[in-house]
Amino acid sequence: MSSASFASTSSPLFFFSKVQQQKKKVSTSNRIVTKASSSSSSNAMMDTLLGATIEGGDDLIKKSVEQYYGETLTTSADLKTSACCTPGGLPTYLKKCLRLVPDEIKAKYYGCGSPTPQGIEGLRVLDLGSGSGRDCYVAASLVGEKGFVTGVDMTDNQLDVARKYVDEYCKQTLGYKENNMKFVKGEIENVKQAGVENGTIDLAISNCVVNLSPDKKAVLQGVYDALADGGEFYFSDVYCDRRLDQELRKDPVLLGECLGGAMYVEDFKRLCVSVGFTDPRVLEGHVIEVKDEKLQELLGEATFYSITYRLFKLPAGRLETLCEDYGQYAVYKGTIEGNPNAYSLDDHHRLETGKPMLVCGNTGSMLGETWLGKHFDVVGDRSKHYGLFDCGPSPVAASSGGAPAGGACC
Repeated sequence: MSSASFASTSSPLFFFSKVQQQKKKVSTSNRIVTKASSSSSSNAMMDTLLGATIEGGDDLIKKSVEQYYGETLTTSADLKTSACCTPGGLPTYLKKCLRLVPDEIKAKYYGCGSPTPQGIEGLRVLDLGSGSGRDCYVAASLVGEKGFVTGVDMTDNQLDVARKYVDEYCKQTLGYKENNMKFVKGEIENVKQAGVENGTIDLAISNCVVNLSPDKKAVLQGVYDALADGGEFYFSDVYCDRRLDQELRKDPVLLGECLGGAMYVEDFKRLCVSVGFTDPRVLEGHVIEVKDEKLQELLGEATFYSITYRLFKLPAGRLETLCEDYGQYAVYKGTIEGNPNAYSLDDHHRLETGKPMLVCGNTGSMLGETWLGKHFDVVGDRSKHYGLFDCGPSPVAASSGGAPAGGACC
């Protein structure tokens, strides 16, 4: 009798063999599930350690933030630090736009910078955590009738204020035929659920809001997905010179004041790269003043900074982890309103009108292959490589008591 006929489907050996095979499959499956679960748990623990997520759960943190901004604060005068206050010396174009914004909108503004660039006519803009809508109202003026601005916020009290003046502002103050601005309720960790489809945004802005999120990776990934190629996340936020203890991260006052959720700046840059924003650039930054003595005692020697970042989305491979030299140079045309003589891409790339400037491959792509492209001529391609490009150090990193900042080009 052959072995094949011996191990027939009716024999005990056949069933024993099948059981052993099944056990092996289950065991292997369990190992895979356990490994995946272990990996997921490990990633979650690392995100918490680095400050990308905040221990205590999304609902706890979001409820704390919503209460602080919707009920505890009545105006910006109630703040205990300068973290959520924009310093003096606003650009002339912003001052001009702000004169048109309703007073109630400005009174309930809690921002730390000026995250609205010029030259954005016709762009589709998304404002994360739009609050009372001040930056949306400014952007609505800058994008013109052909552009559109969407504000996303989770706080009903703030949304009520933001929506109150939309029709009057767009049609009467700006003189548009139709409103070019709207506000939707949603969480910045899931803008798609709020109705923002992938690849439909040219410019995302945010003003001192990302630090308030209990899941910063989800925020950055959502913005990256929402942006079209050539789009940009241009935003101001709060960062720290070290990793904060978990208890400090969950403190309701520190969270509301934009300090508890502040990431260690180096961890933040690593997070940017992990979602696709390969070369984060710093435009400007300043040290944050903590006015309250009790908060000073809690925070010890930790130093906080408000930094305006620029994160560009380009097709895979266009932005590299280091600044590479391809013999390219860029020329600014002087066509961005309010910047007739020069334009600052970041804190160490200021291009004078008509004057050629040698640039690395990353800078060349940022100037020539994004929404900025119509304002610059970039000469040369990437057919020949000349090694590493020396972009020089970031001035922000060397100023303000050593404020940490910068990206691949610093």
